[in-house]
Amino acid sequence: MIRAARNAEMPQRPSVSQPKTARGEATKKAILAAAERVIGAKGYNDASIGHITSEAGVAQGTFYIYFKTKEDVFSELVLEMGRLVRHSIAEATQGIGDRLAAEKAGLQAFLEFVQAHPDLYRIVQEALFVDPEAYQAYYSAFADGYRNGLTEAALAGQISAGDPDTRAWALMGIARALGEQLVVFKSDKPIPELVASAYDLIENGIKP
Repeated sequence: MIRAARNAEMPQRPSVSQPKTARGEATKKAILAAAERVIGAKGYNDASIGHITSEAGVAQGTFYIYFKTKEDVFSELVLEMGRLVRHSIAEATQGIGDRLAAEKAGLQAFLEFVQAHPDLYRIVQEALFVDPEAYQAYYSAFADGYRNGLTEAALAGQISAGDPDTRAWALMGIARALGEQLVVFKSDKPIPELVASAYDLIENGIKP
């Protein structure tokens, strides 16, 4: 998931209004943070706007200044996950010229982000059923950037030639499954151990 952080952007879905003051921005962030905790814990169907505003410590009417519906705040969280993950991976891989080394650093950054934001990760996974458009946009953005990065690395002789599209989705699948292992199955394996095993698979395959 490394080049996706640098080369692709997800489409933006405007909320009802963009905050015009620092106080308004802080209020919107508080609502988003509360929605992340509430929806992440309860799931989309069982979470209500009342739950979210209570968690945020704001009046229910305040919610509608920034979002029209619960789905709007949910979709914004999926977009936020994409923005934050891309930023984290871009920072972790900045200055790394070798594709394989960047792959390892990017995977490490992704899993550390997932471990630190389990509710946000669960929300993205639930988006497949709640907001398929946002779900597809999230993964398509990563796939587009990943494919470009793999193509560049192959041309530079850093990795072997191969179908960059299939490789992109396969590598994304590894990261996604390991994230699920951490968040859903609550693995107690240290992230460096997970990364080392996955990186060995990426670098050497399973052929004896």
